[in-house]
Amino acid sequence: MAYITQDPTPGSAPVRIGLIGSGWMGAFHADSIARRVPGASLAAIADPNVESAQTLAGKLGAAKVTASAEDILADPDIDAVIIASPARFHASLIAQAAAAGKHVFCEKPAAQGLEELGAALTAVEQAGVHFQIGFNRRYAEDFQAAKRDLAAGVAGTPQLLRSLTRDPGTGSIPHAARVPAWTIFLETLIHDFDTLNWFNEGAEPVEVYAVADALVEPSLREQGFLDTAVVTIRYSNGAIAVAEANFSALYGYDVRGEVFGSKGMVQAGRSTETAARRYTAEGLAADTPRLNVELFSQAYTDELADFAAAVRAKRDGGLPPSSAFTLTPVGADARRALAMALACIESVKSGAPVAVTEKAGV
Repeated sequence: MAYITQDPTPGSAPVRIGLIGSGWMGAFHADSIARRVPGASLAAIADPNVESAQTLAGKLGAAKVTASAEDILADPDIDAVIIASPARFHASLIAQAAAAGKHVFCEKPAAQGLEELGAALTAVEQAGVHFQIGFNRRYAEDFQAAKRDLAAGVAGTPQLLRSLTRDPGTGSIPHAARVPAWTIFLETLIHDFDTLNWFNEGAEPVEVYAVADALVEPSLREQGFLDTAVVTIRYSNGAIAVAEANFSALYGYDVRGEVFGSKGMVQAGRSTETAARRYTAEGLAADTPRLNVELFSQAYTDELADFAAAVRAKRDGGLPPSSAFTLTPVGADARRALAMALACIESVKSGAPVAVTEKAGV
């Protein structure tokens, strides 16, 4: 017999969520809301590809399907939205959703420039709605364990930090020619930037120096495609961090973080699916995750559970979720990580270190 998931707040109506964008990540979030997040319901799906939205809604029991996000934003029965559309639409959708009184969960990046992000976050503040950005690594069990140790002072004062993302691949990158410019900073390393900022809480990133190239797909170098990058970051507390990314790790999906400090070191992440190992005549072997939704399945669910709980508390006048350490990534975190990504782009263009400033634009 399977367990029966119940609303954690008896008598409280579920948080009714509309999904905007039914692609790869949107579909996974929809599945989480419909099947794994207590106290939340998937009420509607919007996507210009209405056939895709209808197929997803049919699987998950969402009652409403539309080609237009405006329909969801105008729906009085919707409490909150998940924005999983292409990144170029994020800022405008955040602002529109806030103006419509909808609480907002948005996939990263929240915008492509600081000026448009500022306008969106102003709309959020004026409307008084809850905003959360999809930095899911904060919800991974091992990253939370590392953060808990850091908050308790286990590592002392941070001195050296490291975060890396290596996407699984086969030695080539299908459809690489269609990957938007600067994706490695705006959509991949932006996760690492938030992780480093979160691990080094209280300090501000002040300067970055980025080196990037097309080492997996060198034939696309001339058109500006980048698949490999290393970034050095200086923080206001003197700590030095390194973030690195590559789009084709043959052994699987590899995400790790580390903080070395005055009292010791903490690490998070592993490149294997479990701690199990096989020792045979062929040598040592282990299974590795191949998809983000494999490595971070629970984290993706938990970030939405945190969002739904915060929305419920704001809607019903209850207490927001609490944690022994800073957890929920909000507008300021979205802005800080985006500012770092934009500074990296300027660093690659100039070949020199660049200050992390409030300049807008790519």
